[in-house]
Amino acid sequence: MNVSHFFTGFALLIFAGFLFLSSLFIAEGSWRASFRSLILAILLPVPYLFFSISANPFIQTSGAIVTFVTIFCLILLVIPLKGREIRYGLVDKAVIDERDTMFSRKDLQPGTKSYDAYYLNNPEKEIKDNIWRAEPGLLSPGSLLYNKLAFAAADASFDTVKTFSEFRDKKPEITSTDLSGLQVTEFIKEWSKKLGAAAVGFTEMKDYHYYTVAGRDLRYGSIISKEHPYGIVFLTEMDFEMVMTAPHSPVVMESSNQYLRSAAIATQVAVMIRKLGYRAKTHIDANYDLICPLVARDSGLGEIGRNGMLISDEYGPRVRISVITTDLPVKINPVRSDSSVLQFCAICKKCALNCPAQSIPSGPMENIGGTMKWQLNQESCYTYWNHTGTDCGRCLSSCPYSHPNTWFHNIVRRGIRNNIIFLYLSKMLDNYFYGKRPSVTKINALLQ
Repeated sequence: MNVSHFFTGFALLIFAGFLFLSSLFIAEGSWRASFRSLILAILLPVPYLFFSISANPFIQTSGAIVTFVTIFCLILLVIPLKGREIRYGLVDKAVIDERDTMFSRKDLQPGTKSYDAYYLNNPEKEIKDNIWRAEPGLLSPGSLLYNKLAFAAADASFDTVKTFSEFRDKKPEITSTDLSGLQVTEFIKEWSKKLGAAAVGFTEMKDYHYYTVAGRDLRYGSIISKEHPYGIVFLTEMDFEMVMTAPHSPVVMESSNQYLRSAAIATQVAVMIRKLGYRAKTHIDANYDLICPLVARDSGLGEIGRNGMLISDEYGPRVRISVITTDLPVKINPVRSDSSVLQFCAICKKCALNCPAQSIPSGPMENIGGTMKWQLNQESCYTYWNHTGTDCGRCLSSCPYSHPNTWFHNIVRRGIRNNIIFLYLSKMLDNYFYGKRPSVTKINALLQ
């Protein structure tokens, strides 16, 4: 093969590669990314075609150098090269009072003892809360993005979740049986996935996983303490197409539906555990004694990103979480030391840029309550929810980790974990292909 044939072959390889990439983007419905890939397929081979037709030795030598540098850079992208370690700080004890969460504060009714007592101790929060109370409300008529059918469907899912509260914490049916921890762990993992779980994790429960005080319904004001030694975590995947409609009504339909699916899985597995003679308590929508993302992180299912959500390995933040705490002996997931998600979040900032309420910080981590982390402004976030009527989800749809769980995007995720240069390059390319402000997709059938 002469030099001209080599350059021609290299140009054709580049063209075919980006043409194939364009077809992948079409398959996932990303027309902007597909068009931009076609642009690269046309432009990038041009220098190599020029090298191939030139008889000038200097130009051919320059082409050889450019090709060598290109190949060297590609090799450099795949070798293990970790960046600076970034970790969330950890505390030894519970520090978050559930009564301070927006979901607890929304249940406070003016004129009641609990309302007066809470705002007597937190007068600054009453001023902020009166702002969102003046809005129409989540899933309410009069909200900006109100859709009668979609909101009714979402509300039905949330109402159905409540029916599982009856099974939340019951006594075992028999004396515990002698089971292998590995055997029961593998069975629960496989059975849960058959039930619809996208991922399952197991961890040892820590004090900091829990709220200090309960803040919902009949549990309001009760002290929370660790009851069981083990936690089983279930993730359900939110549909990519539905999430990409955020902040329109399909996203709250999908969000509520996955809360329901996650609750159903946790409840069914908890009942099974009790039939084996062990205690099991579910932590599902509106009935949490603990902070689900913390438990999920420690079970090896992901990391907590800039938006305060779990960034799972395969689905990014497009997940809903439920947890079972139990005394059933399970095999604990080893938690790998990998801060690539936090490294990426530190430079990406797409969720902060795309947040309509500007509730996500764009700066570095801060010391909040003795631990370094990014702190969401929950009041402004919840105010936007009550204004639009949906749970927004724009931080989910704009997150690069939310791309579909395909082999291509999984290769990118693996590259980010493996190489800090790849991490920075993938951030720039994600902006190029998808845009800093990804467009909102509308599912017309649900928006009529």
